[in-house]
Formats: sequence, C-alpha cells, structure tokens
Amino acid sequence: MSVASFPSSFFRSSVWFTAFAVWLMALWFLSGRPVPEAPTVDIPGFDKVLHFTYFLIGAILLSIALHLRRDPRRASFPWSLLVVTISLAAIGALDEWHQSWIPTRSGNDLGDWIADVLGSLTGALACKVLLGYLPKHSTP
Repeated sequence: MSVASFPSSFFRSSVWFTAFAVWLMALWFLSGRPVPEAPTVDIPGFDKVLHFTYFLIGAILLSIALHLRRDPRRASFPWSLLVVTISLAAIGALDEWHQSWIPTRSGNDLGDWIADVLGSLTGALACKVLLGYLPKHSTP
C-alpha cells in the first residue's frame, strides 16, 4: 500500500492528537480500576512489559501528531523527542500516583515508571526511524 492511498485525514495532526487523547483517557480508565482478583498466571516482569508497550504506543501517537504539525521548528526531531519523553514521563508518574489511591493497586512503583519512560523513549525513537522512510506529504 502506497502512502498516496491513505486518506488525507490520515496526515492531519489533529487525528493523531485525538488518538493520543483517547490513549490517555484509556490509561486513566484502566489504571483507575481495582485489579481483578481472578486467578491469573504470574509471569515475572509481565507488568513491566505491559507498561513499556502501552507507553510505546502513546509515544508513537504523540510523535506522529508532532511530526505532522505545520511548524517545522516544533516538528523537529530533538524537540519532539524531548516533548514526547518528558510529557509521557510526567503522565507515567501521575498514573503511578493515581494508582496509589485505587484499592488493590500498589502505585508509586519506580520499576513501572522506568518501564513507562523506556517505552516512551523507544516509541519516539522508532517513530523517527519509521517516519524517515515516508515521503514528505503536505496537508491541505
């Protein structure tokens, strides 16, 4: 599938900022629920993998949104990497604090927050690499 076959709305930063907002609301909803007491398979470190993956996805959404902005200074790689990583690190810290108030959640877990930050950084870097392969596309 070529880039030209995507609908033009796919290349609007507002679409990607909206997707990021949905990601953020889903995070708040998921972390605001008590952990179910159903029997589960306990895989060591699986929680960290979930944190890493979820924040990797958030970083990709936010990185694409920033990449598609019309202001080239604000879409530059160093600026967007800094914004994505710091923003998601703050969101991860707030999420950990939020979980500390939810019954059956531990919250304030440094390991979870580190997984959040590493996922954010990996997502932003991966996005930069992948977006470098796309041809420049001007939005209407």
